[in-house]
Amino acid sequence: MSERLSVFKTYKLYVGGKFPRSESGRVYEVSDSKNKWLANAPLSSRKDARDAVVAARKAQGSWAGKTAYLRGQILYRVAEMLEGRKEQFVREVADAEGLSKSKAAAVVDAAIDRWVWYAGWTDKIAQIVGGGNPVAGPFFNLSSPEPTGVVTVVAPQKSSFLGLVSVIAPVIATGNTAVVIASENCPLPALSLGEVLATSDLPGGVVNILSGRTAEIAPSLASHQDVNAIDLAGVEDDVLAKELEVAAADNLKRVVRPQPVDWSADPGTHRLTAFLETKTVWHPTGSLGASGSSY
Repeated sequence: MSERLSVFKTYKLYVGGKFPRSESGRVYEVSDSKNKWLANAPLSSRKDARDAVVAARKAQGSWAGKTAYLRGQILYRVAEMLEGRKEQFVREVADAEGLSKSKAAAVVDAAIDRWVWYAGWTDKIAQIVGGGNPVAGPFFNLSSPEPTGVVTVVAPQKSSFLGLVSVIAPVIATGNTAVVIASENCPLPALSLGEVLATSDLPGGVVNILSGRTAEIAPSLASHQDVNAIDLAGVEDDVLAKELEVAAADNLKRVVRPQPVDWSADPGTHRLTAFLETKTVWHPTGSLGASGSSY
């Protein structure tokens, strides 16, 4: 029997629920920790970034309009699909981060658990950041959280999967949509995640994943007038971080500054609340009657 040819995996971007190549036609080589070639990844252009923002904006209203319970169900479905493809992600994470198979398996397990964690928070976050406010007078007011909108996420550079999940999941759990710039040197787990999201009931455009040079893609997203916020978690260059923050100020984007993070630690709720706006509604209750009741 003749030896069969290997079928090499073609990695593509994930934009608007589809898998395009970069419009520029460019690719770059991705190597493992021992400098062994793994694959060619798309080298995204500024045009790809703009297309991703268009897709994210188109999906944002519908995604935010879904019930928090349904968003939680969809995030849980992502965890289910990741569980079924665990072996693939263990291999990709081991190659990307130079980990043993057992350590890579622990990272993938933690990433799947992180999806479940955030799935459980979708219909609970409003209870800890919203509620009725005590006021004096014949009226009441209620504060409730609402999504900021389209969020650009610069994924962590070294934690190519657990860190990636830790910055994407809280953004979409609260009704935002995301344009993600994958780890520059370790983009393959992120690009494979796009394949999982496409089969997990997540509407196209809610998450859009780009690979390429952070310094090339991020500035156009930081200055984009239809992006509402930016998470600089994966920006390791202080000069670039400052430039992105200045560009983001042009339309008053919310900015999460880069800082050292132990991605394996308890994530807390601060990334859930980072991209929420608070809406407060006032409503008259009418005059108090003789019985002390009101409507």
